[in-house]
Amino acid sequence: MSGEGASSESRARRWRPWLIALVAAAVATAAVAGAGAYLWYAPATRLAEPAEVTVEAGESLATVAAKLAGARVVRSALALRLFASMSGDARRIKPGDYSFAGGERMAEVMGHLVRGDVVVVTVVIPEGLALRQIAERLEAAGLGCADEFEREAREGELVRALGLGPLGAEGYLFPATYRFSPRASSSEILGAMLERFYRTFTPAVEERMFELGISDRELVTMASIIEREAKVAGDRSLIAGVFYQRLARGMPLQADPTAEYAFADDQSISTAAAVRMPTTFNTYAFAGLPPGPIANPGIKSIEAALYPAKTDYLYFVARDDGRHVFSRTFAEHKRAIAELKRVAARAASHKRTDSNRGE
Repeated sequence: MSGEGASSESRARRWRPWLIALVAAAVATAAVAGAGAYLWYAPATRLAEPAEVTVEAGESLATVAAKLAGARVVRSALALRLFASMSGDARRIKPGDYSFAGGERMAEVMGHLVRGDVVVVTVVIPEGLALRQIAERLEAAGLGCADEFEREAREGELVRALGLGPLGAEGYLFPATYRFSPRASSSEILGAMLERFYRTFTPAVEERMFELGISDRELVTMASIIEREAKVAGDRSLIAGVFYQRLARGMPLQADPTAEYAFADDQSISTAAAVRMPTTFNTYAFAGLPPGPIANPGIKSIEAALYPAKTDYLYFVARDDGRHVFSRTFAEHKRAIAELKRVAARAASHKRTDSNRGE
């Protein structure tokens, strides 16, 4: 063998380990890349039941990734961390309660987290409900216990801090559509409702209260009675005008809903019976406002209490269609009641006649 051939073979032997290492590294890199591509782009396993994952405010990406991997929403926590870091979404994850059905790619899972597609419970609180009715509605929606919410709203820390004792937050729970986390506590729900209420207390409202010479509790109390009396929007300001006229003259308001309030849990007590039973809320028994609201009024009733119609009406009675007949004197009021009774009697008679013809 010539010297040149030996030298060439020697060089080949020296380079062979490096070449093997290079090929091995290339194969390993390809394998890792393939695995990464699989983990990133292949959908995760579809889950038999949705996985509930909670992302707390301030949690690290590593913690969130571990939760998702533990719930089998993604195949690898490390792959999710790499994906989030490379996509720039690592710091855009929103806290909340998430529900994952599984079977999604990494990008889809991250999309939910970045958009904040959290699970919420929607609950509608209509105008005119009492505190207890709101508590029961929240419980029916799966938001805690009615008794717990009522305790929080009557004597909780937030209520005490706002000086709403001893009657609590009755009247201050603003009617609206709310969206809560299914894990929301009674104090969080109460806080959201009170925050919505106090948003209505603008400087203009406070100035108007000063002009009327009333406190916020007196305003809400008046608005709550208007809310419970008015069945038609157009009657609100007139009803408010009647009540302010009666207050100015030292006359009892004689509002049926105030008498009914004390017996809300006793369906055996009729309105006719309730108005004859003296209670601290029954405005047939005394002149002036009751000690607090009897319901939670909406903004229209609050506005009516702030801007009552200028009127000399002192009485009103409800018609069957929800509207009211207003009167200036008690004699007019009695005639209005008698006429409504005659109309109701004629309607009942016609109904019986039509029923007999049908037979």
